[in-house]
Amino acid sequence: MSEDTTRRLDLSLTASATEQDGCADGCCAPAGTSPTTTVDSQRRAVLSRRVRLVVAATITYNVIEAIIAISAGSVASSTALIGFGLDSVIEVASAVAVAWQFSGTDPEARERTALKVIAVSFFALALYVTVESVRSLLGGESAEHSTVGIVLAAASLLVMPFLSYAQRRAGRELGSASAVADSKQTLLCTYLSGVLLVGLLLNNLFDWSWADPIVALVIAAVAVKESREAWRGEHCC
Repeated sequence: MSEDTTRRLDLSLTASATEQDGCADGCCAPAGTSPTTTVDSQRRAVLSRRVRLVVAATITYNVIEAIIAISAGSVASSTALIGFGLDSVIEVASAVAVAWQFSGTDPEARERTALKVIAVSFFALALYVTVESVRSLLGGESAEHSTVGIVLAAASLLVMPFLSYAQRRAGRELGSASAVADSKQTLLCTYLSGVLLVGLLLNNLFDWSWADPIVALVIAAVAVKESREAWRGEHCC
């Protein structure tokens, strides 16, 4: 067997072992090694601090967003708007999990726990929104118009992409699946803001109250997808 053939065989066996360990995406590494060996300690400290700052900003915005959305949704009997507010609450829980992870001396050791918190949070949101949406479609109270909800959705559509990009970029360089997962949750808020905005405008302009629970079901479907990916640790890319 030639030296080139032997080298290719070794690489193939190594890649196979990596996939069996669930690390095919490069997010994790064998025990005792760091997934970010190419990032020196000084750069890691800078990136970790950046993640903490973005997380703090995300928490602050989402607390305000949740209060406004849930209040406005309760007034307008809007399942979509309440679901959007609850998504903000879950984003806060997710951000807190990431903040907890990076507050320790060894963030990698807390990676999986943070991912599980994010996954469970997504699933809880999906369950609640699905139940309320089905109830609304089957003859529950119709959603009323909500100008406050429209303004909030438009504001989130502008703010969230910047927060998501900053955290995702730092998380990818660190090789942190939980930081990237949390940034995806923030990006999800951007998509949900757009969907929510469309639903609220349809209800306001054409009195299509059925658009509200339909939008809420879209939110639930995306939340289930993100829950599965976070549980499996598939957020490193």
